[in-house]
Amino acid sequence: MLNYFSGELHPAPVNLEALASRLKALAEPKRLLILEMIIQGVQCNCELGEALQMAPNLISHHLSKLREVGLVNVERDALDARWVYYSVNRAALDELNATFGAFFDPARIQSRRLTCGPSTTVCLPDGATSQTQTIFLEEKQP
Repeated sequence: MLNYFSGELHPAPVNLEALASRLKALAEPKRLLILEMIIQGVQCNCELGEALQMAPNLISHHLSKLREVGLVNVERDALDARWVYYSVNRAALDELNATFGAFFDPARIQSRRLTCGPSTTVCLPDGATSQTQTIFLEEKQP
């Protein structure tokens, strides 16, 4: 679970699993081009293939990945169901924009709390303090 943190860390203000799945889908440059074209207006598979010089089956594959994460809507032509039109899912795009804004908000940046390293002091149960030391273990060679 990506939203689980142990210790003193605060949970992320967004659903990290949903964000990660959308980022994974958008990590493919051809999918970004397809989404860019669909944002500019409703497109069919043949228009996308012609503009991007891609085979129809490859366009369909990329569109299915974008549909899986909810970024693209699909609609069949009312007169001829063989024709399929793709449009951007505005609600999903708005949600993605809000998620990015919340996750990358500069106000979330915290100053570093030293909890390890040579500069930290560890409190012992009797109230005394002890300087933390880093110990490097040597690997034994056979």
